[in-house]
Amino acid sequence: MTVETHDPAPHGGAPDWLWYVGVPAVGAVLYLLYGQLIPISEWVTALFPVARDSHTGEAIAFFVYDVPKVLLLLTGIVFVTGVLRSWFSPEKTRAILAGKNQIWGYPLASLLGVMTPFCSCSSVPLFIGFVSAGIPLGVTFSFLVAGPMVGPVGLGLLYGLVGWQIVTIYLVFGFTIAMVAGFVLGRMGLERYLQDWVRELNAGPVGDLPEERLTLVDRLKIGVEQVREIVGKVWIWVLVGIGIGAAIHGYVPEEMMLRIMGGEAWWSVPAAVVVGVPMYTNAAGVIPIVEALLGKGAAIGTTLAFMMSVIALSLPEMIILKQVLKLRLIAIFIAVVAAGILATGFLFNFLL
Repeated sequence: MTVETHDPAPHGGAPDWLWYVGVPAVGAVLYLLYGQLIPISEWVTALFPVARDSHTGEAIAFFVYDVPKVLLLLTGIVFVTGVLRSWFSPEKTRAILAGKNQIWGYPLASLLGVMTPFCSCSSVPLFIGFVSAGIPLGVTFSFLVAGPMVGPVGLGLLYGLVGWQIVTIYLVFGFTIAMVAGFVLGRMGLERYLQDWVRELNAGPVGDLPEERLTLVDRLKIGVEQVREIVGKVWIWVLVGIGIGAAIHGYVPEEMMLRIMGGEAWWSVPAAVVVGVPMYTNAAGVIPIVEALLGKGAAIGTTLAFMMSVIALSLPEMIILKQVLKLRLIAIFIAVVAAGILATGFLFNFLL
């Protein structure tokens, strides 16, 4: 991503002082609105001609509360990470990883994956850039696993749901899976399973990148643009995810959920992974489903395994990666990451 510098207020744009005042003001308003979501949702639910304690009333209340909650959280998190991303462009990420030895490469790649929330559509060009820079394949996979699994958007939304203790454990497990998966894949010598045109890339060294002279206002504008781009793309999947979560919350019997995803059923963790892989959503869209499952008594490990499989092994992501990976390498990648997710699910169920 190349960010062009520009004048603070080109073509009659807003002056800098308005950005310095406006951004905190908007943040304060959104924060106050977030604190009033429960009474607002109850008021809106009461407008519907259904009993509040009925299945339909529960589903409507869940949907009306969660839609603004998730969108507000998503907007704030994307804005902050968008500003941070102005210091960590894909080109800088690629330059940092290029030439690193594999011992330090795996944790560094995983850390950069956590810090740089690239969307799934960026996976293919990033992967090509990493390969062309001579970055080891296993190190690249560590980045690809860490980004969606323990990215800041998912962690931020999960924090609002289960608290910092579980989020910290989840971060540790996700980070470990990314490093171990990258290490295992790197030791298997799988470069021959890259698509032929990717293997034939004649990689050159990554040169020094020019220093980007961005002002704070420039970075705030990048954050706003990220909100427009990312939230504009995923809001529909947020609604879909919340709709599914509302249906589960309102209509699925608690006994059924406990039978399928309860901690006592050993097969619930692999079943959750199998169900999660084909789903087409992201961290923002899956959080409402996670909330509904936990509310129905689903085991925390089973639920987190489902969440991990949705956002780290999603079918659309595999379709995109098919452009640069052969099917055998995709299958190996899925198997290694799925093994880590299964281990995480079983351990969470055992510990909690």
